[in-house]
Amino acid sequence: MTSQTSHVPTADQIRRAPKVLLHDHLDGGLCPGTIIELAREQGYSRLPETEPDKLGIWFREAADSGSLERYLETFAHTCAVMQTREALFRVAAECAVDLAEDGVVYAEVRYAPEQHLEAGLTLEEVVEAVNEGFREGERRAREAGHRIRVGALLTAMRHAARALEIAELANRYRDDGVVGFDIAGAEAGYPPPRHLDAVEYLKRENNHFTIHAGEAFGLPSIWQALQWCGADRLGHGVRIIDDIEVAEDGSVRLGRLAAYVRDKRIPLEMCPTSNLQTGAAASYAEHPIGLLRKLHFRATVNTDNRLMSGTSMSREFELLVDAFDYTLDDLQWFTVNAMKSAFIPFDERLAMINDVIKPGYAELKSEWLFRQTATTSGSSGQTD
Repeated sequence: MTSQTSHVPTADQIRRAPKVLLHDHLDGGLCPGTIIELAREQGYSRLPETEPDKLGIWFREAADSGSLERYLETFAHTCAVMQTREALFRVAAECAVDLAEDGVVYAEVRYAPEQHLEAGLTLEEVVEAVNEGFREGERRAREAGHRIRVGALLTAMRHAARALEIAELANRYRDDGVVGFDIAGAEAGYPPPRHLDAVEYLKRENNHFTIHAGEAFGLPSIWQALQWCGADRLGHGVRIIDDIEVAEDGSVRLGRLAAYVRDKRIPLEMCPTSNLQTGAAASYAEHPIGLLRKLHFRATVNTDNRLMSGTSMSREFELLVDAFDYTLDDLQWFTVNAMKSAFIPFDERLAMINDVIKPGYAELKSEWLFRQTATTSGSSGQTD
């Protein structure tokens, strides 16, 4: 009998499966209770709700507008309570613990240091507080029986003028917890080439960077991020579907940009629930990730903002399993894609794939055999 890896995974198996997360915003993943406590400590009185359950619902509903601009407005509240060293440390530590409890073994979590200076912190103090928080979260996770490694991505806001400064900061801390650089914010009106000085600097320094592109804006945003800026990965990149034609007979034709993205194995940091909220996709079943998986693009699955989307890596996988009948083999494919695309050294990526991810999925895929054996033994009715 052959392995029954075609079986749809259970929710418990999905939760226990090793996962890799490349696109997660630190200020989009706070626990509602933490926001309320930090707001009380810091005298911030503008929260729309002061009970954790109600506040969590408010964030999800406010983000569920179909507009990227409205979605981004929710971050005013989370950033407001992340202005002290203690708050940044706490949020980062809780982030690592929460991800580890969800089965994430490797994560790259991004944030914009320039958004955490209102109480007098320097850019360096922000980075050091977050790095220390991630290390503390990794330690707490180990104590709880989980393993996770978290790297930071420093984000420059595309509407601001500090990209080169943030790129230099990312390079300065590249051996101390920061694994790369990112450009984020509203795409329309703020094309990636506005920050050519920053990305050219990173390329000269042999450093890694990703750019939010092809989420709210179309193919030009993707083209500019790749061909003008030379991004290693695309944040979202969901609009690459606009350069793919599917005929009535099911045949597929890739435009030159889509073909380039696939041929060059450029990673797509796809965030299904977030894409639905911002109007980049109509439903899970219609999300481009289904077709991109079939066409073997380097697609990865991510959370984007766990608070605003009310999600987790396990939930994202569950929704895709429901929409596309994905198996553990498919989930492993997405996970290996993500680990291949991480910004840590090649030998460390390979070790994570061979020593953590593949063994973890192999164990899950073998469970059917033991369940079958237990069922057979229990139903035989025979005794010695």
